[in-house]
Amino acid sequence: MATQPLPQSIIENIGAESALDIKSKYSKSDINNYDFRRPNRISKNQIRTLQSIHENFSESFGYYLTSKLQTTVNITTTSVDQLFYSEFILSVSNPSCLYVFGISGTDGNGILEISPQLALMIVERLLGGSADIPPKIRTITQIEQTVLRPIMEHGLGDLRTSWKSISEIGFKYQRLEQEADFVQIAPSSEIVIVISFDVHIGTQTFLLNLCFPTFALEEVLAKLNKQITTSALPQSAKKLRENILTVNQQISTTFLPIIAELGKTSLTVTELMELKVGDVIKTNKRINQEIEIIIAGKRKLAGRPGVVEGKKAVRIIRPLTEDDMYEFDFSYKENQ
Repeated sequence: MATQPLPQSIIENIGAESALDIKSKYSKSDINNYDFRRPNRISKNQIRTLQSIHENFSESFGYYLTSKLQTTVNITTTSVDQLFYSEFILSVSNPSCLYVFGISGTDGNGILEISPQLALMIVERLLGGSADIPPKIRTITQIEQTVLRPIMEHGLGDLRTSWKSISEIGFKYQRLEQEADFVQIAPSSEIVIVISFDVHIGTQTFLLNLCFPTFALEEVLAKLNKQITTSALPQSAKKLRENILTVNQQISTTFLPIIAELGKTSLTVTELMELKVGDVIKTNKRINQEIEIIIAGKRKLAGRPGVVEGKKAVRIIRPLTEDDMYEFDFSYKENQ
Protein backbone atom coordinates (compact mmCIF):
# COMPACT_ATOMS: atom_id res chain seq x y z
CA MET A 1 0.00 0.00 0.00
CA ALA A 2 1.57 3.32 -1.07
CA THR A 3 1.80 6.16 1.42
CA GLN A 4 1.29 9.78 0.52
CA PRO A 5 4.06 12.23 1.50
CA LEU A 6 3.17 14.85 4.08
CA PRO A 7 2.54 18.32 2.77
CA GLN A 8 5.43 20.80 3.14
CA SER A 9 3.40 23.05 5.46
CA ILE A 10 2.88 20.21 7.96
CA ILE A 11 6.61 19.34 7.91
CA GLU A 12 7.49 22.96 8.62
CA ASN A 13 5.01 23.05 11.51
CA ILE A 14 6.49 19.88 13.01
CA GLY A 15 10.00 21.34 12.71
CA ALA A 16 8.93 24.56 14.38
CA GLU A 17 7.26 22.68 17.23
CA SER A 18 10.38 20.52 17.74
CA ALA A 19 12.59 23.61 17.92
CA LEU A 20 10.23 25.18 20.46
CA ASP A 21 10.32 22.00 22.57
CA ILE A 22 14.14 22.02 22.59
CA LYS A 23 14.31 25.69 23.55
CA SER A 24 11.83 25.14 26.39
CA LYS A 25 13.81 22.20 27.80
CA TYR A 26 17.32 23.73 27.69
CA SER A 27 18.65 27.15 28.60
CA LYS A 28 21.58 28.88 26.92
CA SER A 29 23.86 27.96 29.82
CA ASP A 30 23.23 24.25 29.16
CA ILE A 31 24.44 24.47 25.55
CA ASN A 32 28.18 24.65 24.83
CA ASN A 33 29.81 25.41 21.51
CA TYR A 34 31.93 22.58 20.10
CA ASP A 35 34.92 23.39 17.91
CA PHE A 36 35.62 20.43 15.62
CA ARG A 37 39.03 21.95 14.74
CA ARG A 38 40.11 21.83 18.40
CA PRO A 39 38.49 18.84 20.14
CA ASN A 40 38.93 18.49 23.90
CA ARG A 41 40.70 15.19 24.42
CA ILE A 42 40.55 15.31 28.23
CA SER A 43 37.63 16.18 30.46
CA LYS A 44 37.47 18.74 33.25
CA ASN A 45 37.67 15.98 35.88
CA GLN A 46 40.83 14.65 34.25
CA ILE A 47 42.29 18.16 34.16
CA ARG A 48 41.65 18.55 37.89
CA THR A 49 43.33 15.20 38.51
CA LEU A 50 46.35 16.20 36.42
CA GLN A 51 46.48 19.42 38.44
CA SER A 52 46.62 17.41 41.69
CA ILE A 53 49.29 15.05 40.37
CA HIS A 54 51.57 17.86 39.29
CA GLU A 55 51.01 19.87 42.46
CA ASN A 56 52.55 16.89 44.27
CA PHE A 57 55.40 16.91 41.74
CA SER A 58 56.03 20.65 42.17
CA GLU A 59 56.08 20.24 45.96
CA SER A 60 58.61 17.38 46.01
CA PHE A 61 60.82 18.87 43.26
CA GLY A 62 60.77 22.22 45.06
CA TYR A 63 62.04 20.56 48.28
CA TYR A 64 64.84 18.90 46.32
CA LEU A 65 65.95 22.16 44.69
CA THR A 66 65.85 23.89 48.08
CA SER A 67 68.29 21.34 49.52
CA LYS A 68 70.58 21.39 46.47
CA LEU A 69 70.70 25.15 45.91
CA GLN A 70 70.79 26.08 49.62
CA THR A 71 68.09 28.71 49.12
CA THR A 72 64.30 28.83 49.26
CA VAL A 73 62.67 27.43 46.11
CA ASN A 74 58.89 27.41 45.67
CA ILE A 75 57.26 25.80 42.63
CA THR A 76 53.56 26.41 41.89
CA THR A 77 51.37 24.75 39.25
CA THR A 78 49.74 27.55 37.25
CA SER A 79 47.73 25.82 34.49
CA VAL A 80 46.87 22.61 32.63
CA ASP A 81 46.12 23.31 28.93
CA GLN A 82 45.26 21.42 25.76
CA LEU A 83 47.10 22.78 22.73
CA PHE A 84 48.09 21.76 19.25
CA TYR A 85 51.72 20.65 19.29
CA SER A 86 52.52 23.36 16.73
CA GLU A 87 51.19 25.99 19.17
CA PHE A 88 53.39 24.68 21.96
CA ILE A 89 56.49 24.77 19.75
CA LEU A 90 55.74 28.37 18.71
CA SER A 91 55.52 29.38 22.38
CA VAL A 92 59.02 28.07 23.16
CA SER A 93 61.74 30.71 23.43
CA ASN A 94 64.93 30.54 21.39
CA PRO A 95 67.32 29.46 22.78
CA SER A 96 65.65 27.22 25.32
CA CYS A 97 66.30 24.07 27.36
CA LEU A 98 64.08 21.23 26.16
CA TYR A 99 64.75 17.95 27.99
CA VAL A 100 63.22 15.11 25.97
CA PHE A 101 62.24 12.03 27.99
CA GLY A 102 60.74 8.69 27.11
CA ILE A 103 57.40 7.51 28.54
CA SER A 104 57.69 3.85 29.55
CA GLY A 105 55.20 1.41 28.07
CA THR A 106 54.43 3.71 25.14
CA ASP A 107 56.05 4.83 21.92
CA GLY A 108 55.70 8.47 22.93
CA ASN A 109 58.08 11.02 24.39
CA GLY A 110 57.51 14.07 26.55
CA ILE A 111 59.29 17.39 27.04
CA LEU A 112 60.46 19.11 30.21
CA GLU A 113 61.07 22.75 29.28
CA ILE A 114 62.92 25.15 31.54
CA SER A 115 63.92 28.71 30.72
CA PRO A 116 67.64 29.28 30.01
CA GLN A 117 67.75 31.80 32.86
CA LEU A 118 66.53 29.15 35.31
CA ALA A 119 69.11 26.67 34.00
CA LEU A 120 71.94 29.21 34.39
CA MET A 121 70.66 30.18 37.84
CA ILE A 122 70.79 26.52 38.97
CA VAL A 123 74.33 26.11 37.60
CA GLU A 124 75.45 29.33 39.31
CA ARG A 125 74.08 28.19 42.70
CA LEU A 126 75.48 24.66 42.37
CA LEU A 127 78.96 26.03 41.66
CA GLY A 128 78.92 28.29 44.73
CA GLY A 129 77.71 31.58 43.27
CA SER A 130 75.03 33.81 44.76
CA ALA A 131 73.06 34.34 41.52
CA ASP A 132 71.44 37.48 42.91
CA ILE A 133 71.20 39.03 39.43
CA PRO A 134 69.27 37.07 36.74
CA PRO A 135 71.72 35.84 34.09
CA LYS A 136 71.34 36.89 30.46
CA ILE A 137 69.68 34.40 28.13
CA ARG A 138 72.21 32.34 26.16
CA THR A 139 72.83 28.76 25.05
CA ILE A 140 73.95 26.23 27.65
CA THR A 141 77.55 25.01 27.34
CA GLN A 142 78.57 21.35 27.42
CA ILE A 143 79.93 21.66 30.98
CA GLU A 144 76.72 23.32 32.17
CA GLN A 145 74.70 20.53 30.52
CA THR A 146 76.69 17.98 32.53
CA VAL A 147 76.01 19.89 35.76
CA LEU A 148 72.26 20.17 35.01
CA ARG A 149 71.59 16.59 33.90
CA PRO A 150 71.46 14.98 37.41
CA ILE A 151 69.01 17.70 38.51
CA MET A 152 66.68 17.00 35.58
CA GLU A 153 66.92 13.22 36.05
CA HIS A 154 65.95 13.65 39.71
CA GLY A 155 63.01 15.83 38.59
CA LEU A 156 61.81 13.01 36.30
CA GLY A 157 62.08 10.64 39.27
CA ASP A 158 59.86 12.96 41.33
CA LEU A 159 57.44 13.08 38.39
CA ARG A 160 57.27 9.28 38.30
CA THR A 161 56.56 9.19 42.05
CA SER A 162 53.73 11.70 41.64
CA TRP A 163 52.12 9.61 38.89
CA LYS A 164 52.36 6.42 40.96
CA SER A 165 48.89 6.99 42.46
CA ILE A 166 47.44 6.61 38.94
CA SER A 167 49.77 4.28 37.07
CA GLU A 168 53.23 2.70 37.31
CA ILE A 169 54.45 4.89 34.49
CA GLY A 170 58.11 5.84 34.14
CA PHE A 171 59.97 8.73 32.56
CA LYS A 172 63.54 8.30 31.28
CA TYR A 173 65.90 11.10 30.25
CA GLN A 174 66.94 10.95 26.59
CA ARG A 175 68.56 14.18 25.44
CA LEU A 176 68.70 17.97 25.64
CA GLU A 177 67.72 20.19 22.72
CA GLN A 178 68.16 23.96 22.71
CA GLU A 179 66.16 24.67 19.54
CA ALA A 180 62.48 23.72 19.33
CA ASP A 181 62.70 22.92 15.59
CA PHE A 182 64.80 19.84 16.38
CA VAL A 183 62.16 18.36 18.73
CA GLN A 184 59.33 16.43 17.10
CA ILE A 185 57.50 14.29 19.64
CA ALA A 186 54.11 14.55 17.89
CA PRO A 187 52.51 15.71 14.61
CA SER A 188 51.82 19.44 14.41
CA SER A 189 48.05 18.87 14.53
CA GLU A 190 48.20 16.51 17.53
CA ILE A 191 46.67 17.68 20.81
CA VAL A 192 49.20 17.81 23.65
CA ILE A 193 48.77 18.42 27.39
CA VAL A 194 50.92 21.29 28.67
CA ILE A 195 51.34 21.75 32.45
CA SER A 196 52.89 25.11 33.36
CA PHE A 197 54.77 25.96 36.56
CA ASP A 198 56.25 29.08 38.13
CA VAL A 199 59.59 28.53 39.88
CA HIS A 200 60.21 31.16 42.57
CA ILE A 201 63.83 31.53 43.73
CA GLY A 202 64.12 34.46 46.11
CA THR A 203 62.51 37.45 44.41
CA GLN A 204 62.88 35.97 40.92
CA THR A 205 60.36 33.85 38.98
CA PHE A 206 61.18 31.44 36.15
CA LEU A 207 59.20 29.27 33.73
CA LEU A 208 58.94 25.48 33.69
CA ASN A 209 56.65 23.45 31.39
CA LEU A 210 55.79 19.78 30.91
CA CYS A 211 54.41 18.61 27.56
CA PHE A 212 52.73 15.21 27.02
CA PRO A 213 51.21 14.03 23.70
CA THR A 214 47.71 12.69 24.38
CA PHE A 215 48.17 9.59 22.20
CA ALA A 216 50.95 8.40 24.54
CA LEU A 217 48.72 8.66 27.61
CA GLU A 218 45.41 7.30 26.27
CA GLU A 219 45.35 4.29 28.59
CA VAL A 220 46.50 6.32 31.58
CA LEU A 221 43.99 9.10 30.92
CA ALA A 222 41.19 6.56 31.11
CA LYS A 223 42.16 5.89 34.74
CA LEU A 224 42.22 9.54 35.76
CA ASN A 225 39.52 10.51 38.19
CA LYS A 226 39.32 12.63 41.27
CA GLN A 227 38.72 9.74 43.66
CA ILE A 228 42.10 8.11 42.99
CA THR A 229 44.22 11.16 43.64
CA THR A 230 42.39 12.17 46.80
CA SER A 231 43.73 9.03 48.45
CA ALA A 232 47.27 10.22 47.68
CA LEU A 233 46.88 13.65 49.26
CA PRO A 234 47.31 12.53 52.92
CA GLN A 235 50.57 10.86 51.89
CA SER A 236 51.79 14.22 50.61
CA ALA A 237 51.06 15.89 53.96
CA LYS A 238 52.80 13.03 55.77
CA LYS A 239 55.81 13.38 53.49
CA LEU A 240 55.91 17.10 54.24
CA ARG A 241 56.08 16.44 57.99
CA GLU A 242 58.81 13.83 57.47
CA ASN A 243 60.84 16.27 55.35
CA ILE A 244 60.54 19.01 58.00
CA LEU A 245 61.67 16.56 60.70
CA THR A 246 64.63 15.43 58.58
CA VAL A 247 65.72 19.01 57.89
CA ASN A 248 65.47 19.90 61.59
CA GLN A 249 67.57 16.87 62.55
CA GLN A 250 70.24 17.72 59.98
CA ILE A 251 70.38 21.36 61.07
CA SER A 252 70.66 20.44 64.75
CA THR A 253 73.78 18.32 64.09
CA THR A 254 75.46 20.77 61.70
CA PHE A 255 78.82 22.17 62.90
CA LEU A 256 79.58 25.85 62.34
CA PRO A 257 83.05 27.42 62.81
CA ILE A 258 83.11 30.20 65.46
CA ILE A 259 85.93 32.77 65.62
CA ALA A 260 86.43 35.39 68.36
CA GLU A 261 88.39 38.19 66.72
CA LEU A 262 90.52 40.10 69.26
CA GLY A 263 91.37 42.87 66.81
CA LYS A 264 92.83 43.86 63.46
CA THR A 265 95.80 45.90 62.27
CA SER A 266 97.77 46.52 59.10
CA LEU A 267 101.52 46.44 58.49
CA THR A 268 103.65 47.39 55.54
CA VAL A 269 105.97 44.79 54.06
CA THR A 270 108.96 46.70 55.48
CA GLU A 271 107.46 46.68 59.00
CA LEU A 272 106.71 42.99 58.68
CA MET A 273 110.29 42.21 57.65
CA GLU A 274 111.69 44.23 60.59
CA LEU A 275 109.66 42.43 63.30
CA LYS A 276 111.76 40.89 66.09
CA VAL A 277 111.04 38.72 69.11
CA GLY A 278 109.54 40.88 71.84
CA ASP A 279 107.99 43.48 69.51
CA VAL A 280 104.40 44.51 70.30
CA ILE A 281 101.81 44.79 67.52
CA LYS A 282 99.09 47.30 68.29
CA THR A 283 95.56 46.40 67.13
CA ASN A 284 92.53 48.63 66.60
CA LYS A 285 90.84 47.35 69.80
CA ARG A 286 91.23 48.74 73.30
CA ILE A 287 91.44 46.34 76.24
CA ASN A 288 88.01 47.41 77.52
CA GLN A 289 86.24 47.21 74.14
CA GLU A 290 83.92 44.45 72.95
CA ILE A 291 85.24 42.01 70.41
CA GLU A 292 83.40 40.48 67.46
CA ILE A 293 82.31 36.85 67.29
CA ILE A 294 82.17 35.50 63.72
CA ILE A 295 79.97 32.47 62.95
CA ALA A 296 80.48 30.70 59.59
CA GLY A 297 82.14 33.81 58.17
CA LYS A 298 79.36 36.18 59.30
CA ARG A 299 79.84 38.81 62.04
CA LYS A 300 77.00 38.01 64.42
CA LEU A 301 77.76 38.72 68.12
CA ALA A 302 79.67 41.04 70.44
CA GLY A 303 81.52 39.64 73.45
CA ARG A 304 84.32 40.07 75.95
CA PRO A 305 87.36 37.75 76.24
CA GLY A 306 88.18 35.99 79.51
CA VAL A 307 89.29 32.77 81.16
CA VAL A 308 87.17 29.90 82.54
CA GLU A 309 88.91 27.12 84.53
CA GLY A 310 92.23 28.02 82.97
CA LYS A 311 90.90 27.99 79.40
CA LYS A 312 90.40 30.92 77.07
CA ALA A 313 86.73 31.87 76.71
CA VAL A 314 84.43 34.57 75.37
CA ARG A 315 81.28 35.87 77.07
CA ILE A 316 78.49 36.82 74.65
CA ILE A 317 77.20 40.32 75.41
CA ARG A 318 74.72 41.09 72.63
CA PRO A 319 73.97 40.52 68.92
CA LEU A 320 75.63 42.88 66.45
CA THR A 321 73.51 45.40 64.57
CA GLU A 322 74.02 47.02 61.18
CA ASP A 323 75.25 50.19 62.93
CA ASP A 324 77.95 48.17 64.73
CA MET A 325 79.21 46.73 61.47
CA TYR A 326 79.24 50.12 59.77
CA GLU A 327 81.14 51.76 62.64
CA PHE A 328 83.65 48.89 62.72
CA ASP A 329 84.37 49.12 58.99
CA PHE A 330 84.62 52.92 59.15
CA SER A 331 87.00 52.94 62.13
CA TYR A 332 89.16 50.19 60.62
CA LYS A 333 89.57 52.13 57.35
CA GLU A 334 90.45 55.28 59.34
CA ASN A 335 93.19 53.43 61.22
CA GLN A 336 94.67 52.29 57.95
